[in-house]
Amino acid sequence: MFMAPDPGLCRLRVSLRAVLGIGLGVAVCEGAGLSLTASITGGLAALLALFTVADSTVRGQAVTTALLPVVGLPVLTLATALHGAPAMRDAAWLAVVFAGVYARRWGPRGNALGIFAFMTFFVAQFLHAVPDLLPELFAAVALSLAAAAAVRFGLWCVERRRPLPAVPVPLGGRGLARPATRQAFQATAACAFAIAAGQMLSHDRWYWAVGATWWIFVNTASRGETLIRGFRRVVGTVTGIVVGLLVAVPLHGAPAPTAVLIAACVFGIFYTAALSYSWMMFFVTVMAGLLYGLLGVLHPGLLGLRLAETGVGALGAALAVAFVLPITTHEVTDRWVRRAVHAVHGCTAEAARRLAGDTEADPVSRAAELEALLARVRGALAPLVHPLNPLRARKARALRVLALLDVCARETRGLVAVAADPDASHDARLTAACRRVEAAVEALFGAVPERVLAAHAGVPGHHPGAEQALGHLHDLERALLALAAPLSGSSPGRA
Repeated sequence: MFMAPDPGLCRLRVSLRAVLGIGLGVAVCEGAGLSLTASITGGLAALLALFTVADSTVRGQAVTTALLPVVGLPVLTLATALHGAPAMRDAAWLAVVFAGVYARRWGPRGNALGIFAFMTFFVAQFLHAVPDLLPELFAAVALSLAAAAAVRFGLWCVERRRPLPAVPVPLGGRGLARPATRQAFQATAACAFAIAAGQMLSHDRWYWAVGATWWIFVNTASRGETLIRGFRRVVGTVTGIVVGLLVAVPLHGAPAPTAVLIAACVFGIFYTAALSYSWMMFFVTVMAGLLYGLLGVLHPGLLGLRLAETGVGALGAALAVAFVLPITTHEVTDRWVRRAVHAVHGCTAEAARRLAGDTEADPVSRAAELEALLARVRGALAPLVHPLNPLRARKARALRVLALLDVCARETRGLVAVAADPDASHDARLTAACRRVEAAVEALFGAVPERVLAAHAGVPGHHPGAEQALGHLHDLERALLALAAPLSGSSPGRA
């Protein structure tokens, strides 16, 4: 967690910004004279706005942030209105679950709005909100989102200091061939199980099981990813409960130290989210205990109940991905690997255009797209390379695929660096090498989306970086040819 690379200290900056934005949101709510319940609602709204909004442009992030209350406040109204009608409340929440997961087909904005809608319903259950509280809750959400936006887009816009990371387009398809559609049915079935089983455990805290199920499905696309995420959630919850017993319970909700520890938990959630789901859940669990301490209802039995409800949620997710329109790891990894390899070729073709003198060519952006796709491949293959995976041959193939794709990324970065040289000029040998890379991609997955441009007529020129570029291209070709072995026959992701 602490040794992972953080280029430009981006994770550190985002984490500190989150503490500032959420702290400001809560302070504004308190300054407006709102109740503790409303302030907690506002703090969670600010957290979600800073955590889930991930559009590829600052303008897009601002639009999505502005849309959050448009989606969340009607859901909050519905949740409070149905507080006294359990059957209708449960049916409405399942409808929100389906719509929230289905919205992921529209990329980061759909994902953020879906999460916000779900969590506003969850918050209403967490705080046992009734219609009389709606004016305060509306005010808290509006004030906190405004404070979070002021920090994110005004006081501390980290994204203006460095390029935003590329966001891969979600896997497509029609009907049930689209992962988001199948996951919507899976998550709805899993949450229905969580509602029923959770209410058998507790009539007051049953919603924990639903929340656990929902978050297990976030940022997953296959059966293997969902199962490993469920395992990590349980691990993070267990460790968080242990610390909660040692820290949160003895505090008895003392405001000052509790506020400091909640700020530390917020930092931990944002700092570890990209690295470890278990660590993130650890901080979420400790923060939940501290919030219950502020509300005056925390005791050891409540933390034990949270663990039981988390187990129920994880079980519901496991049953759903196993029996409801299952999406195999092979099905997902094959598509992400294919897209990553095509991105390697696209980056190579763009670099070839740049080396041929096309100043409009932009291999740098293609390289950023490749890095984002490779991150998605690593996530898809994570279940197969997990230490607890008993299928050793499949694990070895998956590790081989990851190693070769890392080689592709390294050589592509080197090629892009050479192409960025303003003194670079066309070299016919580079075009020929790019065509060999293209042939290697075609041997793996068939026709490529775009072709390497033919060499310009005339005497080939040479530049100081030509030999270096050729070296990158030759190594890239060898890595692509080597991929044929682990990708042929039994796929590394057949699970």
